[in-house]
Amino acid sequence: MRNWVVVLTILLAVSFAAFARKEESIEQLIARAESARLEDRPGLYTEIAQREVESADQLYTAGKVDAARTGISDVVTYSDKARDAAISSGKKLKHVEIAMRKMAAKLRDIKRTLVFEEQAPVQAAVDHLEQLRTELLAHMFGKKEDK
Repeated sequence: MRNWVVVLTILLAVSFAAFARKEESIEQLIARAESARLEDRPGLYTEIAQREVESADQLYTAGKVDAARTGISDVVTYSDKARDAAISSGKKLKHVEIAMRKMAAKLRDIKRTLVFEEQAPVQAAVDHLEQLRTELLAHMFGKKEDK
């Protein structure tokens, strides 16, 4: 009986810790990413970019176009940082590439819901993410130089 109480207590503590991390604000996540070790940065920057995509989607839905455009700009900024950190560290290259593919697909979906005049910044972000994906794939599968 005592063992079950200990196990349940540990499970609850782990669950609360995971929930608290998900509730971390974007600003807190940015601060953590800036001070994180190089090998941890690709995942953190990717998470920031993914949250910005979701935020931009909600802002466009709410009719807050200017704020959504800022979010789209942030997606590009943090995707660049994720790519740079992944290439510099050699870690999470595949994870970052897959996340960028999914973000580009989500942005294409968002673009389809917008009036024509609002589509250009979103399409530019999609094009930029596709370029970053190409660079990551080239780094992962490109010809290795002999040293």
